Amino acid sequence: MKVKFIGGAGTVTGSKTLVESNGVRILIDCGLFQGIKPLRELNWNPLPVLPSTIDFVLLTHGHLDHCGWLPILVEQGFKGKIYCSSPTKEIAKLILLDSGKIQEEEAYKANKEKYSKHEVAKPLYTAEQAEKVFPFFRVVNVKETVPLDAEISAVFTNAGHIIGACSVELSLEGKVLVFSGDVGRDNDVLMFPPTRPTKGDYIFLESTYGNRLHPETDAKLELETYINSTFKNGGTVIIPSFAVERAQSIMYLLWKLKTEKKIPDIEYIIDSPMGVSAFDVFFNNLKWHKLSIDDCVAMSKMFTMITDYKDTIEAIYNKKPKVVIAASGMVTGGRVLSYLTNYIGLPETTVIIVGYQAEGTRGRKLLEGAKEVKIYGKYYAVLAKIIDIEGLSAHGDQKDLLNWLSALENKPKKVFLVHGENIPADELRIKINEHYGFDCVIPLMGQEFDL
Repeated sequence: MKVKFIGGAGTVTGSKTLVESNGVRILIDCGLFQGIKPLRELNWNPLPVLPSTIDFVLLTHGHLDHCGWLPILVEQGFKGKIYCSSPTKEIAKLILLDSGKIQEEEAYKANKEKYSKHEVAKPLYTAEQAEKVFPFFRVVNVKETVPLDAEISAVFTNAGHIIGACSVELSLEGKVLVFSGDVGRDNDVLMFPPTRPTKGDYIFLESTYGNRLHPETDAKLELETYINSTFKNGGTVIIPSFAVERAQSIMYLLWKLKTEKKIPDIEYIIDSPMGVSAFDVFFNNLKWHKLSIDDCVAMSKMFTMITDYKDTIEAIYNKKPKVVIAASGMVTGGRVLSYLTNYIGLPETTVIIVGYQAEGTRGRKLLEGAKEVKIYGKYYAVLAKIIDIEGLSAHGDQKDLLNWLSALENKPKKVFLVHGENIPADELRIKINEHYGFDCVIPLMGQEFDL
């Protein structure tokens, strides 16, 4: 049996792990690379094996860095099955369509305004190509054994993180391989705590926050403070957010603050067609989160839900103080860029960052104090206040990741630390060794192991 790391190694994006056993090829996740240009350019490279030779994709959840390369996989000949939970299927469909549409729009804009370095800018894939992925999805139930082959099976378990997110236990050749996917927090606002694995010969654990502990601060109180101070200054609050789960978590906290009369009676906007559609997924999958149907209904009434871009333009040019939640979470694309081109140069604006920002993304640059940012080929001075509310992250921190390993009844042969930059992964390696004595490996991109 061989395992090859062709994404999500040394970085938090492009998650792809290939397992080969007795002629069967299984890909765990099929994500898009984001962030710095050398990573983004990897999206144009072929896989080390032909997509037509891959039999199954086991999809942990629907975020772009885990599912965003599926259209290319299908375009290049994949004919197998993509197994995932029901909410993951719905979220992945939304995210892939949105990704294709954004890439088409950005290629069109680059060609029209001539800021691409290429003679003709092309999208990585289109919305039409994204749709071709949908027939390959197969929904599985949590804790149900899914037979992939005569001697290979998989079990999906709740991972927290976002709605539908799962870890995957893969049984083959008498061994159990556990892929964590992205591990949620033990005390998340909306999601239930992750299910901890009890057995595993080889563990593949994400390490996004492997060197950090989430602060004990009150995220709800922080939102209250920043919104009120911005309102007093006559400014607008812009929250770049992942459309799935983070947007809903922020909606929930704002709804609680509003009902408690702790924030002003101004307009609260969700400007993300995908975010609006993702809220429908919450309505339809109540067993996957902590909200009741009454909570969902009451929350939705508080917000102006924008899907049409002409309403985005109207909201941008309405200079009254407001709070806008818009994708994307790492400020790499989407409608939040339209708001930032108009508001980031105003000192009365507050931009609140609420999730992990990968290396090279605009979100990371803003957090690191960039004085200007490049959007659509132009530079904009950053005069807005840039705030980081770490307490709203959907990823478990070092403590949560260590706890995720705590129910193992056996000592694994190896723990592979993936989906993390090198320093966080290495610090988590040290902590795991100190706590449990497990042998940890931090694989390099393209590295292959015989198990």
